[in-house]
Amino acid sequence: MMALPLAAAAAESTLVGLDWAVIAAYFGVIAFIAWWSGRNQKDTTDYFLAGRNAGWFVIGASIFTSNIGSEHIVGLAGQGASTGMAMAHWELHAWVLIMLAYIFVPFYYRAGVYTIPEFLEKRFGATARGILSGGSLAAYVLTKVSVTVYAGAIVFEALLPEVRIGDVGPFWIGAFTTVILTGLYTVFGGMRAVLYTSAPQAIILVLGSGFITYYGLRELGGWGEMVDVCAANAEKFALWRPLSDPEFPWLGVLIASPIIGIWYWCTDQYIVQRALTAKDLATARRGSLFGGLLKLTPVLIFLIPGLMGWALHDAGKISIPMKVVNGVVTDQIDGDLVFPTLVTSLLPDGMRGLIIACMLAALMSSLASLFNSSASLFTVDIYEKFVPNKTQKHYVTAGRIATAVVVLLGMIWIPVMNKIAGGGLYQYLQNAQSYLAPPITAVFMLGLFWPRMNRAGAVWGMIIGFILGLGKLTIQALFGAADGKWHTPVLAQIGDFNWLYASGLLLFASIAVMVVASLMTPPPSKEETEGLTYASITGDAKDEIKASWDLGNKILASLIGLGVIGMYLYFTFWLK
Repeated sequence: MMALPLAAAAAESTLVGLDWAVIAAYFGVIAFIAWWSGRNQKDTTDYFLAGRNAGWFVIGASIFTSNIGSEHIVGLAGQGASTGMAMAHWELHAWVLIMLAYIFVPFYYRAGVYTIPEFLEKRFGATARGILSGGSLAAYVLTKVSVTVYAGAIVFEALLPEVRIGDVGPFWIGAFTTVILTGLYTVFGGMRAVLYTSAPQAIILVLGSGFITYYGLRELGGWGEMVDVCAANAEKFALWRPLSDPEFPWLGVLIASPIIGIWYWCTDQYIVQRALTAKDLATARRGSLFGGLLKLTPVLIFLIPGLMGWALHDAGKISIPMKVVNGVVTDQIDGDLVFPTLVTSLLPDGMRGLIIACMLAALMSSLASLFNSSASLFTVDIYEKFVPNKTQKHYVTAGRIATAVVVLLGMIWIPVMNKIAGGGLYQYLQNAQSYLAPPITAVFMLGLFWPRMNRAGAVWGMIIGFILGLGKLTIQALFGAADGKWHTPVLAQIGDFNWLYASGLLLFASIAVMVVASLMTPPPSKEETEGLTYASITGDAKDEIKASWDLGNKILASLIGLGVIGMYLYFTFWLK
């Protein structure tokens, strides 16, 4: 089995009997909830959409826990230690969930679809649906499966380095164990299990991460002390970076961050499927907004602990392992080992077990959501098209098999992903997504707001956008400037071109192709756009949508807006 270049955070296990008892109790509770909620799965509506009867609280909790995987706990803490607040822009996307609730959910929910590609077919035909389904499954392999499992395995290796089965080390044992355990409860429980295990997982996530912050700040001497330490290194930890910054120029952030945010939060099956489980439109919107309210927390409970970890390391109070590149130990801390080091260095017995349960909650909830979404995409959008008129049981089985294949491909990609993730796990995630998101963001925004957009524009725009994005990712993965492997100056320029600006150019290219192709071919008929663009929503449909944006939803949207503005104002000037 291939070994990955990771440094263990401890020479031997740091877990004691009390820690294991807490972990066992967590698994017991989750197993019971999954069994109880997953009973009596009757058909695909039950399995993929929980019978369309979910309440706003479980929808919002599921959106939050689906987003916050182990890559956030591990990777975002690592980014905090390595690049300060630079990645906070991606974690302040709570405002995008207002867009999901206000703009997108009414179209999806009223269309009565299982999947987002199914909605795209209503607007642009079967070819567009197939392209989006295939692109989404590819994105799951390249990002969600590989990154989530990789992050969980890093923690497993750091905390239990002595666990081995023959030549197989703790990294791969942890990876396969978490995948198998999550797969079992997802496969048998379906979307109900995903939804109803989300509530306790969300609580554990926030509580566990809060304990890390508390103990770390206590060791460091308080919030003021951390701000002072970071202020002495303001260039490294600032929220906004100058245009000369090679990784995070402020203009690039403003361009790329919304592109990724709109794709991920408003058009990705992985997230939006939770809103489609609601019992009515008002609940679907409220659940999306509640997820947005929870999304305000990651900067405080994941990114800030990374900053705190760097400050503690700098003060000599903890020791974070150094990054290993090509077998050589560098003078830079390994950001992806910040979280495991904080756990092993700061927390008392029993509390470590709670934090490991926290990590498992994040890992399992993200993987569970991914498994169910993959099954939905493959079964409803692809398999059912080629193998029609089968029983509901047959389609559920096909979805389960497809999920296993997606997971297997994701684990095969892990060694490649590890090579690309030189800037840190979380940065790799956003980097890869920045190349996959632009054509999808373009097709949905133009599709909703430009009635002249037709099938040819959608199909050609997505095809060319995906080819360009995957081309950029491939060049970046196969050739590394630092290794001296560039064959031509052109390849070097493409590979080294800033990923944030590249995302903006990909969006521009996708939009240009969609507009030109649409104008060169006949416009869609009125029947083809009826109820699927903003201009075509009239009469009772418009009244229904307006009524579902009730007082409670307006209050939640206002709280999200105020929270995002407040955090931007504070962290823009916090190191001045």
